[in-house]
Amino acid sequence: MIDGLLFDKDGTLFDFRISWGGWAAGFLATLARDGDHASRLGSAIGFNSATLTFAPDSPVIAATAADIAAALAPHLDGISLDDLTDRINETAGSAPMSEAVPLRPLLEGLRARGLRLGVATNDTEVPARQHLASHGITDCFDFIAGYDSGHGAKPGPGMCLAFAASQGLQPSRVAMIGDSRHDLQAGRAAGMRTIAVLTGIATAADLAPLADAVLPDIGALPGWLDQLG
Repeated sequence: MIDGLLFDKDGTLFDFRISWGGWAAGFLATLARDGDHASRLGSAIGFNSATLTFAPDSPVIAATAADIAAALAPHLDGISLDDLTDRINETAGSAPMSEAVPLRPLLEGLRARGLRLGVATNDTEVPARQHLASHGITDCFDFIAGYDSGHGAKPGPGMCLAFAASQGLQPSRVAMIGDSRHDLQAGRAAGMRTIAVLTGIATAADLAPLADAVLPDIGALPGWLDQLG
């Protein structure tokens, strides 16, 4: 019943809070004039630098680098929106990612079932590939796309449809797996199954209306697949 699995990256393959809290604090510190300015910048993107936590509507969770830059730009002088976006992308690529579960054995097990695997992220493609490579899992995926890869950003269905087309799959036989409403909306718009995981910021109550199943993390995928028969 399922021929392919398409994963979001941040909050799905990698635990969101652990991976991005430290990055945000460090990045904002490079932009800020002082501690108060850093706090104001954090508020602009829904980030609390004291607790390293994100608000549910933070653009860091599911939006693009350009969206994050647009939220920060009104609070900064002397840097263009394009330059700020570039700085976000450059530093994001080196952000230390924390695996939501041990990824290599899980992904190899899914491939052994004959499944095609892909990544569709609202990150840009270059840092996304850097994150996957740093964990030695790039070769586990048949398709990797960011919002700048030519298919659009989520919640649009472009990346989902591009994955299915590139692998010769029917969208109805693909599951989109993610931790945000954007991920699930993209999958639904593409005609895919949608699987929510709780390794991001959103709660089960936030995601359940858009999900065919809500799992604690992607480590539960083999069991979900087994239940399909």
